[in-house]
Amino acid sequence: MKKIYGLALMLALAFVLAACGSSDEGDSAEGSETPETLVMGFVPSQDSDTIADTVKPLADELSDVLGIPVEGKVMVDYNSLVEAMGANQVQIGFIPAFGYVLANEQYGVEVILKSERFGSGTYKAQYVVRADSGIESLEDLKGKRWAYADKGSTSGYLFPANQLMQEFGYDSAAELETDFFSNTLPAGGHDSAAIAVYEGDADVATTFDDVRTELEGDYPDVMDKLKVIGYTEEIPNDTISVTKELDDELVQKIKDAFLGFNENEDMIKIMNDVYNWDAIIEASDEEYKVVKDTYKKFKDNIEL
Repeated sequence: MKKIYGLALMLALAFVLAACGSSDEGDSAEGSETPETLVMGFVPSQDSDTIADTVKPLADELSDVLGIPVEGKVMVDYNSLVEAMGANQVQIGFIPAFGYVLANEQYGVEVILKSERFGSGTYKAQYVVRADSGIESLEDLKGKRWAYADKGSTSGYLFPANQLMQEFGYDSAAELETDFFSNTLPAGGHDSAAIAVYEGDADVATTFDDVRTELEGDYPDVMDKLKVIGYTEEIPNDTISVTKELDDELVQKIKDAFLGFNENEDMIKIMNDVYNWDAIIEASDEEYKVVKDTYKKFKDNIEL
């Protein structure tokens, strides 16, 4: 997964791309497009070389229901997925809350659905350390090395960074990374961040709750070796979002098709294998206000 050297760079790039794309907005009327092929964009929440093969049956089933060819496309990171949706190269995006906020603000991307896990439409991020590290609190993380999945990840970066900035009085994420932590490690996935702590390459990982259960197959002692020392506030679950150009009737068909997958064990198993989704439920933009407010704090403290 490509490196993003700072949240400022990511946000600046989003603004530049939005500005560049504005001249083309008249080429495709909003809410009127029915493409010959629908492209769904995925970013692995864990390292996976097989995600393209895993999601192919989902794309095939959606194609049968909609009567339009559907292609699954694996993106290198969330920022790339947001950019691709802004350029209308991807029409359906499986993007986390922060990615959705960026895509909505810059490109008018609309959330239509979100995941349900353990009966809930929200979750928390967690701080994972080695059990023998002597780290017991967030304050103990000062001077330590921080591993996170991706700076476009809501639970992997945005919410933990915001919480630490508030708690320890930092005005920017850049200051947090350089003054509070001794070093940072963009790990490329939530599981990779946790593994970095497990193997001693980092002191703390910020991940979704609870990434350790995903590692038990390869690391049977992970629940003993790694412990959780804290959580963030509740975060709305990751989304299924669509580009603004899509025909409104087609969007409704897409929404109905995904909701229908709740009755299809094979389709839900795919979503569980890829993103640990137990079900697909309706979502609205208002539910993501907490993420927009958090993002605004970052945006206000970053020189673009």
